[in-house]
Amino acid sequence: MASLLLSNETDATGPLDLIEQIVTANDWPYDRLGEDELTVFVAGNWSEYSLHFSWNRDAAHEFGGLQFVCAFDGRIPDGHYAGVYKLLALINAQMWLGHFDIAAEESLLMYRHGVLLPDSVGATAEQCENLIEIALTECDRYYQAFQFVLWGSKTPEEALASALFETMGEA
Repeated sequence: MASLLLSNETDATGPLDLIEQIVTANDWPYDRLGEDELTVFVAGNWSEYSLHFSWNRDAAHEFGGLQFVCAFDGRIPDGHYAGVYKLLALINAQMWLGHFDIAAEESLLMYRHGVLLPDSVGATAEQCENLIEIALTECDRYYQAFQFVLWGSKTPEEALASALFETMGEA
């Protein structure tokens, strides 16, 4: 991912302008759906991801919240929900930031995260870059585990162990 390397100046009006600059610097296709919404399309290592950012500012309390979703390409077929839900629980127990979820209406797997940004602090380019990078890394890390449950007839435990298997040394 191309780093924007702006100063660590904050954007008290909301983070979507910073995110739009990051997206543009990476030449990712995107659609600015309004002042408070942005959708980006990114190719990961295993899948195409749809990143959706929603900014909600609460003027009465002088803070805003950035809701971020990174959705996997493809839908969960009927009959696979039990295994996917168990895998979600196993993965989410290991997560330190954000969580995986299912958008029930669309049957989509997604990574979700929310950030509270007080007006006095705002968001930095580095925070926004980290948010995107962490989401893409986590989605790529667990993508194969979801595929093993959905299409490989593995149990959630087997799928997670197989996806997180790391090789040592060189061949």
